Amino acid sequence: MDLEQIQEDVKNTLSEVRYNHSRAVMEMCEKLAVQYNVDIETAKKVGIAHDIAKEMPEEEKLQYIKDNNIKIDEIEKTYTRLLHAKIGADIGVKRYGFTKEMADAVKCHTTGRENMTILDKILYMADETSLERDFEDVEYIRKLVFEDIDEAVIYFLEKVMKKMFIQKDKIHIDTVLARNSLLKNK
Repeated sequence: MDLEQIQEDVKNTLSEVRYNHSRAVMEMCEKLAVQYNVDIETAKKVGIAHDIAKEMPEEEKLQYIKDNNIKIDEIEKTYTRLLHAKIGADIGVKRYGFTKEMADAVKCHTTGRENMTILDKILYMADETSLERDFEDVEYIRKLVFEDIDEAVIYFLEKVMKKMFIQKDKIHIDTVLARNSLLKNK
């Protein structure tokens, strides 16, 4: 499916606020794709589609997981808000014709993963630094992501983990593995 068709489907599926976020992520994916010499069309497609399942009701997410034989772990069973990534990856393949690389980027856009590809990193950071984001150090991270995407991903993963420690939330193992593999490869 071409980019315009995917955009139209996303627009018809998501609320206006979530669609606007997805467009902003797509725009940041485009900028990062240029910076890191990644196929722009591919980056824009994963950017616009990354949250396609975000607003699915919890029961519908659980049913989709079951109906499509998607494996989930104990943390995802507890924190069902994470499920939209795996569902979105599945929808990307089945509805939009995404490649495995594209589906993997969507699948790990909330947690990261060990040995992240450049497309994984672009989507992960575009989701966190798109123009509508306005948390305390977002400008610093926006600057960093164009200088050294690995450092930006490490910085943001650690920021997420610190927040989860403070809230006494469980940290998904993929987040820890993503950080460790990035540090190992430095």
